[in-house]
Amino acid sequence: MTIDINKIADETKQALTELLAQAKLSAGDVLVLGLSTSEVQGEEIGKYPSIEVGRTIVKTILDIIKPLGINLAVQGCQHLNRALVVERSVAKERGLEIVMVYPQIHAGGAGQIAAFENFTDPVEVEHIQAEAGIDIGDTSIGMQVKFVQIPVRTSIKEIGHAHTTFLRSRPKFIGGARAKYEWDPFDEK
Repeated sequence: MTIDINKIADETKQALTELLAQAKLSAGDVLVLGLSTSEVQGEEIGKYPSIEVGRTIVKTILDIIKPLGINLAVQGCQHLNRALVVERSVAKERGLEIVMVYPQIHAGGAGQIAAFENFTDPVEVEHIQAEAGIDIGDTSIGMQVKFVQIPVRTSIKEIGHAHTTFLRSRPKFIGGARAKYEWDPFDEK
């Protein structure tokens, strides 16, 4: 199936812009990306990966979030137990255990390979608790986003042919009936 790579970049940019407007991320926060380049092309997840699609999406995201000081974590497929590529500095700052693996096209995927190509000092970690996430192609990123997760609705329902899901997180409400919940900690940013 033929895809328009410029349209993929435009859809990614629009989706990310809308997510950032609602997620209210700060410098130092992490955005997790789950990506099936096969699904973007209209194929079954894991069957037809595309380095070109992976590079386009990862680079588009990095071009937007890097100037904001937001970090990217790119989740791999089930063959890597959904491990994530992050910058070594992020792993150190967050106390994440670095694991040894280098993604391949059918083990980790095109998105992870693109992250290794575009990051300054990439490493793999097993888990992260990101402040927000983008799931392109139903890759199941929920385990990587901080509790409490809030779905974010954007005008972009698909990137290419892949279904999209967006998440942000918020602090837990605690304290019971006497507690006040009108305060929004994100309003002070």
